[in-house]
Amino acid sequence: MGADGAQPVFYYDLGSPDCYLVAERVMSTLPVVPEWEPVRGRAVLSAHAVGAVDRERLAARIEALGLLALRWPDRWPPDTELATLAATYAKRVGRAVTFSLAAFRQVFAGGRDLSEESTVLIAAAACEMHPTAMLKGVALRSVRTALAGADARARAAGIGELPAIAIGPRTYCGEDAPERAALALGGAR
Repeated sequence: MGADGAQPVFYYDLGSPDCYLVAERVMSTLPVVPEWEPVRGRAVLSAHAVGAVDRERLAARIEALGLLALRWPDRWPPDTELATLAATYAKRVGRAVTFSLAAFRQVFAGGRDLSEESTVLIAAAACEMHPTAMLKGVALRSVRTALAGADARARAAGIGELPAIAIGPRTYCGEDAPERAALALGGAR
C-alpha cells in the first residue's frame, strides 16, 4: 500500500503494446501487488492520445527486457472489446493477472488477433477458465457495467496515457510507470 494506504491500480488496454511491456514487469517492480484494472483505451483517452505505434522501438524494448520476439497480428489495430470484457470477467473471478498476461502474450508474442474469439478463449484456457464460462461471463450485463465503471474511474483519475499506475491521487503513466510508482511507494521489490 502507498503511504496514504491506497493500493496501486494498474490501468491497461489489452491492445496496447506499451501496456504489454508494463504488464510483464509490474508485479516484480512494485513493492506491493497492484490491482489490475482493464480499460478500453479509446474510452479513456482523448483521440489524440491514441497514437501510432513505433514498432522498431517496441521490438528493441522487448529484446532488452528478454521477452519473446514481437510478432504483430496481420490485422492491426485489433478490436479489443471482447478481450477487455473477458479481462473484466476474469478480474471478477480472481484471474485478471493470469488472463491478461496470457492475452497479451497471444497477441504480442504469438501474433494472434485479439479481436478473434479463439484468441480470447486460448488466453482463458491458459489460466484454467472454461470456454463456456468465459463466453457466458462476457455476455453478462454486470460485466459490461463493471468495464464502463473502470473506464469512468480511469477518466476520473485523470489518466491521460496508458499504461498507468494510480496510487491514491497520483498517477504514473508510460512505460516507466512501474519504476516511478515503486519509488513513490518506497522502493522496488
